[in-house]
Amino acid sequence: MRFSLWPTAQQPWDDLLATARHAEATGWDGVWIADHFMGNANGPNPPETPTLEAGSLVAALGATIPRVRIGTLVYGNTYRHPAVVANMAATVDHISGGRFTLGIGAGWQENEHQQYGIPLPPVRERVGRFEEAVTIIRKLLHEPVTTFIGRYYAVEDALCEPKPVQEALPIMIGAQGEQRMLGLVAALADQWNTWGLPDVIRHKSAVLDQHCERLGRDPGAIARTAQALLFVTDDEAAADRLVGSVRMPAYGGPPDRIAATVAEYAKFGLDELIVPDGPLGTGSAKLDRMDRFIEEVAPNFR
Repeated sequence: MRFSLWPTAQQPWDDLLATARHAEATGWDGVWIADHFMGNANGPNPPETPTLEAGSLVAALGATIPRVRIGTLVYGNTYRHPAVVANMAATVDHISGGRFTLGIGAGWQENEHQQYGIPLPPVRERVGRFEEAVTIIRKLLHEPVTTFIGRYYAVEDALCEPKPVQEALPIMIGAQGEQRMLGLVAALADQWNTWGLPDVIRHKSAVLDQHCERLGRDPGAIARTAQALLFVTDDEAAADRLVGSVRMPAYGGPPDRIAATVAEYAKFGLDELIVPDGPLGTGSAKLDRMDRFIEEVAPNFR
């Protein structure tokens, strides 16, 4: 299993860079960046929380952080035309020397769309747009010239040069919906990502397998990635309180208890577990908790 870090973009650049450099130096496998412009109105941080832009961050990290993979978790399709995303992805792949993973999703955060005047269509249309966008992006990244005339997007004799360094730049789709979205993962993705504890991910992974079988695709061709909030503490009662205090999927405790949860992910073949850095704290305390995980938990599953 791979273990990657998700540093929040709602911290100063110097702190984010120091966290990513520490992850690279201590054996983590990847660094992921979320695509948001502000805090969610219903989330843990208010909308006015300063938030760095994802496309700029992955380019900067690709240039400054060696070895680890760099990826978006995930680009919101509604924010950028798919041809723009394809060119951004190819450029970051060159900057990073072929280490970029393009994570993309249908888009969802309402306050960003409202404030910036970006349309947020109903779910059915949003998923239809997303399907066309991923199709265009894949063609632009791999074919010399792309023509695609869809219901929502059209490109004609379109170029995307240079092509990525990687022969097949991975496209990861962030998806929870078990009908249309996981069906699109089965049809179009190299990797899949969603939030969840092991039972949820196991169930959705089985649904993804069913979609693959329906389409005649090998389920093993799609890497499975997931994340949940992690609280690292030797105080098990405190860990229970922290896990119970958040609305997102979460786990925690001392390393042996954390390892028991990771073992559940490993049982059904999760390929990559992603750790958000927010619950790990700040400064040296965060780095210490990162070290405890990568030194005391991760080696059991590699």
